[in-house]
Amino acid sequence: MSDARPLYAVITTSRADFGLLTGLIKAIDADPEVKLHLIATGMHLSQEFGNTVQQIEHSGLEVHDRVEMMLSSDTPVGMAKAMGLGLIGFGDLFGRVKPMLVILLGDRFETLAVAQAAFVHRIPIVHISGGEVTFGALDDAMRHAITKLSTIHLTATESYRQRVIQLGEEPERVYSVGEIGLDAIKRDDLMDRLELEQDLGMHFGPVTMLITYHPETLNPDGVQAAAEALFVALGQFPEAHFVVTAANADADGRLLNRLLKGFVGDHPGRAWWFNSLGSRRYLSMLRAVDVVVGNSSSGLVEAPSFGTPTVDIGERQEGRTRADSVLYAPSESQAITGAIHHAITPHFQEKASMAPNPYQGDHTPESIVQLLKGLELSARKRFFDVDYSL
Repeated sequence: MSDARPLYAVITTSRADFGLLTGLIKAIDADPEVKLHLIATGMHLSQEFGNTVQQIEHSGLEVHDRVEMMLSSDTPVGMAKAMGLGLIGFGDLFGRVKPMLVILLGDRFETLAVAQAAFVHRIPIVHISGGEVTFGALDDAMRHAITKLSTIHLTATESYRQRVIQLGEEPERVYSVGEIGLDAIKRDDLMDRLELEQDLGMHFGPVTMLITYHPETLNPDGVQAAAEALFVALGQFPEAHFVVTAANADADGRLLNRLLKGFVGDHPGRAWWFNSLGSRRYLSMLRAVDVVVGNSSSGLVEAPSFGTPTVDIGERQEGRTRADSVLYAPSESQAITGAIHHAITPHFQEKASMAPNPYQGDHTPESIVQLLKGLELSARKRFFDVDYSL
């Protein structure tokens, strides 16, 4: 007898979005009225980026489909070809699998390819984390493009909800639910410093920094100069220890990873390289370190929930809402050095520990599933004109 439950397809492209989506994925899987169809693609299937699909399977979840789309290239040509492969692969998949809805998170180029395929198949798209702006990355335009292809919108803040409406989306289809990934902080049994040291073969120093740095895809100066500015700044802290994670598969991502690995190799016993820490270990590390340094969204979204200061470098995250625990520094060594010095002072550490997280919401993954189940879904959309005369 066939399973008549509505099929909810969730797509995950990387270790980062899987960590944010895990609670929602498990809530769908546990709900007896709907059926989960989990699809892994992008960096998850790349050995170079840790083959992190294995982490999904080790979490106890079944991966129902895999769609290969990554190429061994970090050039704009390679990205465009990867999007083409994704569009073909998901075009075939959605012709075979007929989900009631597709759930997508964020702004990756891989995600835009999935959205295009679902849109032409007239499958309603639920888009998470729309309405945000990041002026320093191609992701900014991709995020808004995914918004225009999507049917239902789950934003992290009310201001982001208003921006989605400004893009012409009907208000009754846009919901401010908070950042869904923050639920994992409450639920996960996180590791303390000793457990992290034993598990990862690293050790904490007088000051320990988590370095999580990605290419600024709209930076005309390129990744080399930005990375060198970061390394010069980190060199001003001779007693510090560094936990360094891999960059995303953006343009120049492989070049940046070679540079980051070189920095780690130049600091034996004080710096450690990880392709992927996985969600639990990454959140544990965010809580354990003294400061997060780089330009990852996790420094703005998750780190404030632990009271951990962040030094956000460059323009990649420019435009995003920030907690008072986040310091900004342009991609200049002197500015980065000054911001790190400030972040590790007792005064700022105390300030960060008390700063509220603007992304914290009241919705749980279970309540989001109930919200989706109560909606009448249709891929048909109308443009909503904002009345600016009011």
